[in-house]
Amino acid sequence: MASKTGDTQLRAENVSKALKGFGLKKFKLKQVLLSMTSTSSTESYWRETAAELSASGEGFSVQGVARGATFPHVDPSWTRVSGRHIKFAAEGLVMMEDRMLNEIAVQARTILRVARAITNQIDAYIYTELSGASGINTAATSAEWDSATVANRDPINDILKGIQYMDDDNYDVLENGYLIVNPNDYRSIISNSKVINNPSYKTADVVSNGIVGQICGLKIIKTTSVTDDEAMIIIGQRAATWQSAIALTSAVIKDEGIKDKIRSWEMGHVQVTDPEAIHIITNTTIL
Repeated sequence: MASKTGDTQLRAENVSKALKGFGLKKFKLKQVLLSMTSTSSTESYWRETAAELSASGEGFSVQGVARGATFPHVDPSWTRVSGRHIKFAAEGLVMMEDRMLNEIAVQARTILRVARAITNQIDAYIYTELSGASGINTAATSAEWDSATVANRDPINDILKGIQYMDDDNYDVLENGYLIVNPNDYRSIISNSKVINNPSYKTADVVSNGIVGQICGLKIIKTTSVTDDEAMIIIGQRAATWQSAIALTSAVIKDEGIKDKIRSWEMGHVQVTDPEAIHIITNTTIL
């Protein structure tokens, strides 16, 4: 049936090309890694045993060597650690008609979201490798930072305990230290009166790369990549290295008159070279 004046079918509609209704996740963990370029499929290094050397053999000691006695023997040791690069890749299709005629910028958004799929997986991979590395320090909180008993919440003491453990292993986290937390634990920390009233706490003048403040000499990074019920203290550019074989790359592959293929890829891997420069705080949240 034909439309006439006043019918809803004739009313114009303006559709915004900007997509709304969701927030893009920010990726923040690469900044705490030392970044190096690789030209080989496998990267290796030698990790020296951290413990101070002691004399080998029964009855021997570095201290109290008798006059004229043979010196006790000490042996440093090393372990070879190798890692192979991991390829992160994804692609999406945009049909010619959708690219040219759709109400939203389909191709631009597809390029963005395909590349972000790679970056998101790398961010999660970095945290998994850091938090699961052999030899890192771990300690549970005295009580959850959102404990029902307000008086038991003591994130300052838990953070200082982690700093102490790293000092005990001869790592000064205050040289370039980060406290990495998820949004729930960030709220618990910042709302805690012991934090607010602590002279070492300050908000960031400008929020940049996810750094939202500082506490106990550590820069605070807030990210959803952190696992629930834990937080991480780490020495930036010391604890681990990102070995980059291929930087994030995107391409548009055209099949003229039919479709465009949007492809992104990156290749590299994490080396946790100094595991004792990482401290995991567990039991931060009531689950």
